[in-house]
Amino acid sequence: MKIKIIAVGKIKEKYLKDAIDEYKKRLSKFCSLSIVEVNESIAKVENDSNIKKSIEEEAKEIISKIKNEYVIVLDIDGKECSTLELSKKLSDIKLKGVSDISFIIGGSYGLSDSVKKRADFRLSFSKLTFPHQLFRVILMEQIYRVFKIEGNEPYHK
Repeated sequence: MKIKIIAVGKIKEKYLKDAIDEYKKRLSKFCSLSIVEVNESIAKVENDSNIKKSIEEEAKEIISKIKNEYVIVLDIDGKECSTLELSKKLSDIKLKGVSDISFIIGGSYGLSDSVKKRADFRLSFSKLTFPHQLFRVILMEQIYRVFKIEGNEPYHK
């Protein structure tokens, strides 16, 4: 299985880079993982018009990175599910013959409607707001946990 994480922005903090590297190593036993970073388009003047323009610029770049894979968009308004439910969802996707899955993490201002519409599934981890850089680590940990569940392997609960 190929997992691609398309994320807006670059990771700057060493502790986050270290955590991401650790999960990359752990996930290498289960899948081919790639992380694609797209440029964060920060509005110079924070007004609704510039923010919308920034989100649309990011959307163009995000959509250009999507090929024929199953797309899961991380969206606060998406469906919340437990880790076991997420594991079942990914298993069901694989049973349908899909071997490539992309997860999309938006930037500071979220994702455009065009990206959300491209999603095959919109997933919410919580109604809480997370820093998008930290969320990359949280997502990778959950993907790792899903593979451990799928393989009936023990993982700390």
